[in-house]
Amino acid sequence: QVQLVESGGGLVQAGGSLRLSCAASGRTFRNYDMAWFRQAPGKEREFVAAIRRNGGATYYADSVKGRFTISRDNAANTLSLQMNSLKPEDTADYYCAAGSAITSTIRRLESYTNWGQGTQVTVSS
Repeated sequence: QVQLVESGGGLVQAGGSLRLSCAASGRTFRNYDMAWFRQAPGKEREFVAAIRRNGGATYYADSVKGRFTISRDNAANTLSLQMNSLKPEDTADYYCAAGSAITSTIRRLESYTNWGQGTQVTVSS
């Protein structure tokens, strides 16, 4: 098991940037594939980005590709999401998640067994 705590959310104007962090407890962080999901009010939780346990591969939703960058520091047990050129439609609660997935399932919620409590991101127009 790994416990996850997100931080870094807030209010930002369209075109601005935010950096989300996810701190993981325990010594097993490096054994997990990690991902960011988001959930806007009244909508289902959706995939944003994922990174392999060794940081060797990253995956992005089409809606954020080129604007968001996922990264991890296994020595520091930390996952990050750098969000640039933010749009009002990026407004959501953002969740980090840990799990194990093959390439075909890495974008699926059911691949992840551990979740943080979420951090709110609001982008004003």
